[in-house]
Amino acid sequence: MQIPYNEELRPDTGLYNAKLGIWLFLASEVMLFGALFSAYIMLRTSNPYWFDIKTVLNIPLATLNTVLLITSSVTMVMSWVALKLKDLNKFKLYLGITLLCSFGFLIVKYFEYASKFEHGLFPSSSTSLACYFTMTGLHVLHVLGGVAVFLYLIGPGIKMWDSEPERFTNRIEVIGLYWHFVDLVWIFLFPALYLL
Repeated sequence: MQIPYNEELRPDTGLYNAKLGIWLFLASEVMLFGALFSAYIMLRTSNPYWFDIKTVLNIPLATLNTVLLITSSVTMVMSWVALKLKDLNKFKLYLGITLLCSFGFLIVKYFEYASKFEHGLFPSSSTSLACYFTMTGLHVLHVLGGVAVFLYLIGPGIKMWDSEPERFTNRIEVIGLYWHFVDLVWIFLFPALYLL
């Protein structure tokens, strides 16, 4: 049985199906990252030989990445609001800025990883580096997933605006919820790995 797409709020959930679906998906993502954070805490607190990775991490670059992701979250909301106001040009502008911030994050992460590899720091070097690369690497994959959807929605997917503007607006809201989750994960990763 296929669940139909709906634009109206369901009386039983108060949500349209896509929004309910993204909340269920994000609940599973919370469990995934929650397990990783729990494992990291357990490994860090129980290992007397824990290698302090703060000495090899670049805090200013990580801070720049934090600013980029927070900015992208704000522009993501603004792109959705622009659609609610029926302003497609502002939507393109704000989603374009979101994409630029996302690419900026990925570029900074590339240079961060490249620097570690140049200095012989790999996931196999220590448990702490394995945690760092696993957690940040999984986060990068989530950023790439968001970027792929953004590129589709600002590219060929934008045609839906002409025929089904409400449905298109709902899609932007759903990817926005996903993007806020990705940003929130970084807000926890940054202090856990770089500062504490």
